[in-house]
Amino acid sequence: MKKLSFNLLVDGVPYMVKAEPFSFNDEQRYNVSFNGSETYVFAWDEETLRYAPVGEVAVELSMALEQEIANRLYEVTPSRE
Repeated sequence: MKKLSFNLLVDGVPYMVKAEPFSFNDEQRYNVSFNGSETYVFAWDEETLRYAPVGEVAVELSMALEQEIANRLYEVTPSRE
């Protein structure tokens, strides 16, 4: 899978998101950055059934932005079955 880039508008703020897929223990994950930010790792979360940032960095992202990124990653990821 190729590197992805997409634009989001969340709460009136524009974001240019870059996501690079990688495999970890046979699981699809993404290195994600936006507007020149640090890189966050998003992985599938079985509890919420969506992609979510891994580790303590989750508190640094707004919930609205996290959900929009998660939705977009879900749309482009091959079937989870």
